[in-house]
Amino acid sequence: MGKAKPGVKFAVVAAAGALLLAACGGGSSDNGDSGNGDSGATKGGTITYLQLEEQFTNLDPQRVYTGEDLAFFNGTIFRTLTAYKFSADAAEGTTIVPDMATDLGTPNADSTEWQFTLRDGITWETGDPVTCEDVKYGVSRTFATDVITNGPTYAISMLDIPSEEDGSSSYKGPYTGVGQEAFDQAVTCSEDNKTITFKLSRPVPDFNYTVTLLSFAAVPKAADTGEKYDDKPVANGPYKIQEYTKGKGGKFILVRNDAWSQDSDPYRKAYPDQWSVDFGIDPTVIDQRLIAGAAADQATLSNALQPQSLPIVFNDPKFENRRINEFDPYVRYFAVNVQKVPNLKHRQAIAAAMNRDALLTNAGGAFAGDLADGVIKPNIGQDYAPTGLWEGLLGQTIPATGDPEYAKQLIADSGEPMPTITFDYPNTPTNEKAASIVVASLQAAGITAKPNPIEAGQYYGVVFDPEKAHEVINAGWGPDWPNASTVIPELFTPSGGFNLSQADDKDFNANVDAAKIESDRAAQATQWQELNKYAMEQVFAIPTRFGRDQRLPGEKLGNAYLWPAYGAWPYGDMYVTQ
Repeated sequence: MGKAKPGVKFAVVAAAGALLLAACGGGSSDNGDSGNGDSGATKGGTITYLQLEEQFTNLDPQRVYTGEDLAFFNGTIFRTLTAYKFSADAAEGTTIVPDMATDLGTPNADSTEWQFTLRDGITWETGDPVTCEDVKYGVSRTFATDVITNGPTYAISMLDIPSEEDGSSSYKGPYTGVGQEAFDQAVTCSEDNKTITFKLSRPVPDFNYTVTLLSFAAVPKAADTGEKYDDKPVANGPYKIQEYTKGKGGKFILVRNDAWSQDSDPYRKAYPDQWSVDFGIDPTVIDQRLIAGAAADQATLSNALQPQSLPIVFNDPKFENRRINEFDPYVRYFAVNVQKVPNLKHRQAIAAAMNRDALLTNAGGAFAGDLADGVIKPNIGQDYAPTGLWEGLLGQTIPATGDPEYAKQLIADSGEPMPTITFDYPNTPTNEKAASIVVASLQAAGITAKPNPIEAGQYYGVVFDPEKAHEVINAGWGPDWPNASTVIPELFTPSGGFNLSQADDKDFNANVDAAKIESDRAAQATQWQELNKYAMEQVFAIPTRFGRDQRLPGEKLGNAYLWPAYGAWPYGDMYVTQ
């Protein structure tokens, strides 16, 4: 959920038809079995995962926030209170089921308080039991924003903890202990250390979706090494980390966690004996290996095909039973840093100049998706409405090829000289071509533009730092669950976890806060539509496309479908045919 994986596709949780939230209250006995009815699944073997990136953005559960990584780590080494059902079906695959919790949680009458009771028999890889206090401690780490970076901040925005005058939480996390009493009142554990209660600052009827995120995963306090926990966290899923070597030729190897019990975890199937992630591989080489399908690569997967490989895979019937071509949950966009480009006319000029048609062609044309008009994607349902961004919102109609002359006019009307624009992007072959399009588009409008490639595995760690991020930033986003409350606040308010635009519009923030607590769902949808339109008019971001995802798994991989919950592989459900 959340941001798209850098370097390949951007990744999240929206799907056509996935509009109804899971029923509130307890009692569900659904164990999350695959919705595909695959009775031929077998245990054993190794699944190899090929990556362009030279490392994972983060391993620390409170810091993981790309959809592919959320799906991978939650399917292998970490558990959460609830989780998304394994299914390729758009509606079923975004339904939540119990994971560490015995049911889907129990809210009070107005959904300002939620309780979850842990299953019996959940253990860490050390054999120690996973307790309520471990979950509570894991959540507390989110508040240490000087140490725990990159991850979602729903705990900070939702828990009933007072804020400082500057809007930050009065609780500063477990490392300083400042405000600890307020946190301990908001998150409590029962005497038997089995039931956790979250007290919220506002009604959140879909809070049981929030706890699918790894930011609500457990962490044993005694094992926490702060920022260093990102290198080797402790597992409570069916696998544990045996090796993590970063860089080209590096590896990430998961082996079975002997302390894990299937009886305590009916959700994950843990079919393979081992997972092997190979880092720093040229994406063209990855495609060549998957297309050739040699014996050594028949249990191999990667995230996405390169555009030049798509005609090969989709024009040859021999790939018909393997290839995948689905709408994903993500919107691809360029964040515009409003602190570094404060003049609205300048931001509008950047948008007007952009050749979106060339960017779509570079990404794969029709395979890449459709041109976008905002950051809310149509397949989220009622929260989407056309913004009119390209039909007059910027002052006149802007063709998909851009309008450099109108961009020049906007700059002239601004009354100020245009700043130099540096474009941050993950360094991949496709993104290099896209950067050339961006630079050429802006230069045609008289805007000095400089490309800034960043190693894909380190990309978000760099651009999350306001001192290192530049004027225009390549990004992607999808909702964390089917409500634009997980889009607009996250992308464009100071309390959001992905505000690359550095937006801080007081009236906008107030309207976002009002939308969050609107109990009439239809009225709330209208509010999100209006806020999306306003954000586009202010050019907090330049949307480029509503994405599609194409993949080619090895022919010996079972349950190899695009999981709509994350726009990712269903790692906890996959197996190697024997």
